[in-house]
Amino acid sequence: MKIFEIGRDSQAEIDAALAPPERPATEAVEESTKSIIADVKSRGDQALLELGQRFDSPELTSIAVTEDEFQDAYEKIDTKLIAAIRRAKANIEEYHRKQLKQSWIDVRDGITLGQIIRPIERVGMYAPGGKAPYPSTVLMTAVPAKVAGVPFFVMCSPAQADGKMDPLTLIAARESGVDSVFKIGGAQAIAAMAYGTATVPKVDKIVGPGNPYVAEAKRQLFGVVGIDMIAGPSEIMVIADNSAEPHFVAIDLLSQAEHAEDSRIVLVTITRDMADKILAEVKRLRSTAARREIIAESLSENGVVVLARTHEEAAELANQFAPEHLELMVSDPWAMLPLIKNAGAIMMGRYSPVPLGDYAAGPSHTLPTAGTARFSSPLGVDDFIKRSSLVSYSRDALREIAATVIDLAEAEGFTAHADSVRIRVHPKEEV
Repeated sequence: MKIFEIGRDSQAEIDAALAPPERPATEAVEESTKSIIADVKSRGDQALLELGQRFDSPELTSIAVTEDEFQDAYEKIDTKLIAAIRRAKANIEEYHRKQLKQSWIDVRDGITLGQIIRPIERVGMYAPGGKAPYPSTVLMTAVPAKVAGVPFFVMCSPAQADGKMDPLTLIAARESGVDSVFKIGGAQAIAAMAYGTATVPKVDKIVGPGNPYVAEAKRQLFGVVGIDMIAGPSEIMVIADNSAEPHFVAIDLLSQAEHAEDSRIVLVTITRDMADKILAEVKRLRSTAARREIIAESLSENGVVVLARTHEEAAELANQFAPEHLELMVSDPWAMLPLIKNAGAIMMGRYSPVPLGDYAAGPSHTLPTAGTARFSSPLGVDDFIKRSSLVSYSRDALREIAATVIDLAEAEGFTAHADSVRIRVHPKEEV
């Protein structure tokens, strides 16, 4: 991990170390994704089957998951895991119910104004399944949608080599209330949900993370269909003062580094002594980790340590980095919380590690990455609703505000806009 120190190293060097990486899609990814989208749009199910056999599963023979496949999944999975899925789902559901918004109407003096909240009608989800299945992502995405009232929610995820889908992912989908599941991966899944095929229904919005081809397909198809975000590599920042437990901090850094080689790992400490203790633990734990090669590359290429002089400086670094996950391993995290402005998920204290949020605490683990926490939020109920404004004026109320509307419309050169109001309040005047 690269080590920087405020007051010793230049601000430019520290800024560069914390800056989000520029990860534009390569020309090859752009062109391949464009070709796949065009193929699916043109040939529908036949293209999906052929692409699935080429990229995911040579034995793939069907696209839609059948009821027999769901039942087979329940027979294969240990009841303890099913119970874990159900408990996590209950926590996620309870948390997101608190996010629900209500429609409202305000009536006064001949004026009715309001806001109508409605769920998006048809939503599609992509569930990754390349390097490993992620049933937790199914829960964290589908449950908030169902809480929001989405009436029709479908999911695409790549098949395994044998043409079947990961059974735990199927159970997560069924327990979350997903209506239909399709064995489709990559850019072709996004295209199928955006345009619709004979088997896969067209949706209004697509959510969920994926590989670079999935991200690029979402980018290219935005406008044809709504999207949630372009998800980047996983990232964590841990702020640790002298009260931190080095062993806890070290394992939390490794837990994010094991995601992938491009995971971003940032440690901020208040003293060099604490940094040294944590790095010694990182070295010790890394040597026996199951995914030690991935961890080693992630830490080597994307690991950063910054020595801050005060908690205030540490908070400024967090706001600059705007991490997906932020752990406050400090003596009084609640006192530090008001200083934090930009973060996807804030984990408070030594007994609230990121994996708790990843799997079962309640908030969705689909979070803004690459600095986008400066202006965006975790996936939640708001991603699955839409608001309609409601306006109703009486003639008297319109007459009272007519001059304001007419003056502003004419100032912008829109005379027909002005006349639209004028003809209603001065019907005898010629327009």
